[in-house]
Amino acid sequence: MRNWKLVSPMWKFVVPMLLGFSSLALGQDEKWAADTGDTAWMLVSTALVMLMTPGLAFFYGGLVRSKNSLNTMMMSYIALGVVTILWVTIGFSLAFTNDKDPNWIPGLLGSLKYAFLNGIDGTAPYLPAAPTIPNSLFMIFQMMFAIITPALISGAIIERMKFKTYLVFIALWLLVVYVPVCHAVWSADGFLFKMGALDFAGGTVVHITAGVSALVAAIILGPRRGFGRVAMAPHNVPFVLLGAGLLWFGWFGFNGGSAVAAGGSLASSAFIATHVAAATAMVMWSLLEMFKTGHISAVGAATGAVVGLVAITPASGYVGPMASIAIGAIAAAVSFGAIQIKNRLNLDDSLDVFACHGIGGITGALLTGVFASKAVNPAITGGLLEGNAGQIWTQFLGVAFAVVAAAIGTAVLMYALKAMMGLRPDSRDEEQGLDLADHGESGYHGGEYGVTPGARPIGSSVTLSVPVGSKAVAGN
Repeated sequence: MRNWKLVSPMWKFVVPMLLGFSSLALGQDEKWAADTGDTAWMLVSTALVMLMTPGLAFFYGGLVRSKNSLNTMMMSYIALGVVTILWVTIGFSLAFTNDKDPNWIPGLLGSLKYAFLNGIDGTAPYLPAAPTIPNSLFMIFQMMFAIITPALISGAIIERMKFKTYLVFIALWLLVVYVPVCHAVWSADGFLFKMGALDFAGGTVVHITAGVSALVAAIILGPRRGFGRVAMAPHNVPFVLLGAGLLWFGWFGFNGGSAVAAGGSLASSAFIATHVAAATAMVMWSLLEMFKTGHISAVGAATGAVVGLVAITPASGYVGPMASIAIGAIAAAVSFGAIQIKNRLNLDDSLDVFACHGIGGITGALLTGVFASKAVNPAITGGLLEGNAGQIWTQFLGVAFAVVAAAIGTAVLMYALKAMMGLRPDSRDEEQGLDLADHGESGYHGGEYGVTPGARPIGSSVTLSVPVGSKAVAGN
């Protein structure tokens, strides 16, 4: 007993070691348990990203004429259904099988190992991307990104594309464009991932692919009837502000959730960078608009905020607040200028998807290579300002791949669908409005089928504020 005081402290170390070794010797497998804090944060983030799709519906729906408002909003909502089914059957598997799996095209396309969610049962993590949360949660978090991406494209083609053709387009586009780019950038087997291309939350995967595809689709589809001659102003600016607010709110899950963990400082850092960039871009856009037109419009302020959110997305987990200010300000100026050029070219990218998401995403991706900081994220080597000039080239290669993949994939799909199904409704339906033509109902009128076909929508003569540089002066 006299020696017990000397021996007893040793047992505090020896016993656990013996138990640990005995467990290994006996081959006992301790079941993996998810980190509850990380899991809770990712559940919230998933819900926030899902909310962005209805937010996008309001944002886009308010920017169009009242006779097409319901159709425009449905283009976003329907993605929740179409993409969900594709993602759980084959999309997730093709995008996220990793380097240890037999992929169909190594570095570019996965396999069907996880098809129909085989093995995605929540009892294990998805390594290496998300080691502390269930693999099923990682799957559905990524699903919400896949849903909103093709919905973003709709803003360039609203008021003039058959809804049935659009359904087929977004389904095929997800598999032909989104999945390969997603795998290349985010899968452990992806060739851009291995090169060190930085895209924290989807600047390349989401915004560049959607923005470039929107431009190509708009060119192939052609302008709306009466474009440049008939007023095509937003019919409901409060909807635009509501949608922008929901997008801004949901973006905290979009970027903050991409840390895939609640612990540490990365999620909070991305959260702060997201807000600061959006606020800065909104102010910059408002100042540019005031300088050009003498006033600050609600549509302009909302657009500026969205551009800031787009631009900070690839950088949000790699930069601090001061760099976020620079990224937001630069992106707002570049996208604002792109809209002025587009207006001069008389190109009917209806809601400026390419200028906001394409140009904003490209700007943010390249600036990530400038401002990326190892102090913010120790997992990287830093960007240009920290002596790693090569990161700029890597970012450029990632941007170039996304641009080419989106442009070629979208062009092939659009021309194929044009030959097989036709892209545009007939002139009478387009003139009447696609709410009635495609859905048999109207967003603003009672009755089973809304107004009499050909009737002028209520409120169509009200003058509304319009995007900077637009020639439109009244709703229709």
